[in-house]
Formats: sequence, structure tokens, C-alpha cells
Amino acid sequence: MISARLARPWLVAEFASLLRVLSWAPFRPGFVQAERVLWREVRNADLSQDFDVDAWFAREMLQWPDAVGMLTSRDIGTFRLAEARVEGVQATCLATVGLSNAEAVGRRRPYHSADWGTINLCTAVDAPLTEAAQIEALSIAVEARTAAVIEAGLTLSTGLASGTGTDCAALACPPGDGRYAGLHTAVGEAIGAATRAAIATAAADWMVWRREEEDRRRQR
Repeated sequence: MISARLARPWLVAEFASLLRVLSWAPFRPGFVQAERVLWREVRNADLSQDFDVDAWFAREMLQWPDAVGMLTSRDIGTFRLAEARVEGVQATCLATVGLSNAEAVGRRRPYHSADWGTINLCTAVDAPLTEAAQIEALSIAVEARTAAVIEAGLTLSTGLASGTGTDCAALACPPGDGRYAGLHTAVGEAIGAATRAAIATAAADWMVWRREEEDRRRQR
């Protein structure tokens, strides 16, 4: 469903065919037709509060006008890809995870310009869905992300991290007449399993990186 291609500063999630994509990505959000979803890696130093990210990113995406575009300050080389098949339904998730700006849902922390990260994910499923079912499918991917982040066990002053303040998610599928994609369905199980696995692995990688960074700081 998804092939991953790393071409710094881009990470490209390519589909085998044109799919309908639903996301809140900064470039081409909402329901759109696309053959790929892109990650653009940026540096924390580039993300000042007065920087016009939207205008800059629109210029960056001129070479990919028909793609969906996301931004991340996480090293895109840390991407993880996971697949799941349930009763003939196949789902694939490509994800990058950075938790430097993690939050516990409903308990926002004070903003700090140095704390950037994000979780970006694209999950594709081969089941043809209605737009309403695709909204439900996206909610399953987000639920799987949340479960995986909570299981990672990052403790904040406000509780266990459940995501970050800048997460972005995309759900791709063929348009069709499938009306259901919830937790009781094969579609929902496949989406949830692939997404949860990709996020869990990437989050575990970030937790290891964080411990190593803290050790390096203590040794200076």
C-alpha cells in the first residue's frame, strides 16, 4: 500500500495508485486525491514564532503540487513502516515520532519555543470507503497513535504523554461504498494494528534517543 522513499529533506510515502486522502496536513488538507504524502524535515531553529511557515511551505511544495505535505523537525531517517492484514484487508502505516513537545490530552503545558517535535503518520488501507467511513478510519488511526504513545510511558508534569501539540495524520483509501471502519470491523482492526505498530516502534526509538541525549548532556 505504501512504499517509503527517503530523499532528504523529504520523506515520501508513495501509493501504488491514486487514492483519496483525508488529513489536516498544512499542504492540501481535507479530502483530496493524491498518489503520495510528503514529510519535509525542518530544523528547530527555523521554527520561530514570526516565521511564515504556510507561505514558505507552499513554495517548497511547488515541485509536488498534487501531493499532501507535512512538516517535522524529527530526523526523517527514523521513519518506521508497519503493515497488517485482517480478513483480506491490508493496511500500511508510515510514521515518524518526536515527542519533544509532547502533551497529555486536556492538560496543555506552557509553550516553549525550543521544544519541538511531532508525530506524523500516513496510513493507507485497500478497502474502498465512503467519505463518512474514511473519517471513522482516520479516527481509528489517531486512536492507535494515542494508545502507542501512552504505552511508550513518557511522563510529563501533566500526566502521561498522549501525543504532541503538532501531530498530523493522513488516512488514504480508494473511494467506494464501504460504510464502516470502526473497531469491530476488519478495516478498523487492520488500520489500528498497522498504525499502532509503526508508532510504537518509532516512539520506542525516540525514548532511547532521549535517554542517550540526557546521558551526553550529563557528561559534558
